[in-house]
Amino acid sequence: MKNVFKKTIMAALAAALVFAAFPLTSAFAQSENPPKGEVSNEKLEQAWARQLKNYERLGKGFEDTDAQIAQFQARIDKAAENGKDVTALQAALDAFESALKSGRPIYASMNGIVNSHQGFDANGKVTDAEKAKSTLGEMRAKMQELKSAMNGTGKALREAMKAFREANKPKDAPQKDL
Repeated sequence: MKNVFKKTIMAALAAALVFAAFPLTSAFAQSENPPKGEVSNEKLEQAWARQLKNYERLGKGFEDTDAQIAQFQARIDKAAENGKDVTALQAALDAFESALKSGRPIYASMNGIVNSHQGFDANGKVTDAEKAKSTLGEMRAKMQELKSAMNGTGKALREAMKAFREANKPKDAPQKDL
């Protein structure tokens, strides 16, 4: 029984990794001290590098999500067979799966921006500052759109998993002292 819960926890953690980049994106997008006047090419290059890193991180999160969801579903089904109440977990997983399906086209559209990288050369150096600013704005908008599409479903799934584990703790498990 412990092994099932460990695997379920691992699946939830893997899903959490999918969305690890979101807070970084919104923090960048909501800078408190926007630069005055012209932004240097160096700042544009740094911003582009951050956005590419976040894009790659999201790509790794979107990899093989179908298999991860299938594994998670199998664990939920097994817990249901054992008489556990899995309604909250199932609802959270369904919402997460639906959000992933709506988020995939948004992520795919980001690929076009990355491939064209207008204003930047292949090495990430600025070739045209105005086009570079436009490209950064487009990427930022797509990141925000993706975040909105996911609508916190990853966090909701983690919370549902935490509540499920708490509700289904073995009664004879030793208590840890804090």
